[in-house]
Amino acid sequence: MSARSRLAEWAVLVAFVVLTLGVGFTASALTLPSIPTWYAALDKPSWTPPNALFGPVWTTLYILMAVAAWRVWVVGGGWLPLTIWGAQLALNFAWSLLFFHLHRIDLALANIVALWLAIVATIVTFARIDRPAAWMLVPYLLWVSYATALNASIWSRNG
Repeated sequence: MSARSRLAEWAVLVAFVVLTLGVGFTASALTLPSIPTWYAALDKPSWTPPNALFGPVWTTLYILMAVAAWRVWVVGGGWLPLTIWGAQLALNFAWSLLFFHLHRIDLALANIVALWLAIVATIVTFARIDRPAAWMLVPYLLWVSYATALNASIWSRNG
């Protein structure tokens, strides 16, 4: 592989990281105003994580998502797996919009179930192309599983 090809691969990695962190940053901008007000007033279960945990966890997950997508791109996995990956990223963003910005816990719950399914679909399609890329998404699936249970609990407690 030529130095130019390697440079192009690294540029695409940077683009994936910028894209995913950009989605996360934008979602965070929609989220932050509601945390000390609306979110703080919600009845939440005792197993709700502290607010300070969300930033580091999501940053790590977004970077893993970006690297996983990049690995699939490098292998030449085609448009389908990266389209599914893009769909889950859009659903991820939509959840923050629905839950924190619009305060629609019910719609956020429906969205996060769709997100969970999209992550599973992404993992399955990535596994056919690059197993390490698929494994990089497992922590994301676990976190979203936990978030789904938390969203459902908050919805049941707050109507």
